[in-house]
Amino acid sequence: MTFVVTDNCIKCKYTDCVEVCPVDAFHEGPNFLAINPDECIDCTLCEPECPINAIYPEDDVPAGQEHFTALNKELAKAWPVITVRKDALPDAKEWENKPEKIKLLER
Repeated sequence: MTFVVTDNCIKCKYTDCVEVCPVDAFHEGPNFLAINPDECIDCTLCEPECPINAIYPEDDVPAGQEHFTALNKELAKAWPVITVRKDALPDAKEWENKPEKIKLLER
């Protein structure tokens, strides 16, 4: 099983999770993070580090967000690895917990 970054990360991109990942499975896009499922070892370290609860075990992805599993895999192939924490996006607080942000995802 792998962990999946979901909708709540879009436009926030908190990176607390990347520093605890022992296998460098996180990839960074302009306004979202993705987890490479081929690298993720299901260690569970990233999930509690996310301040906005945007990371879930694959089997527990919220209803309606299942497509994020495939999206993480796709985007991880295209985006560079991130291993060091960075500041969140400038207006991240404004975007926390807003629903249906998928249309705002920048590739």
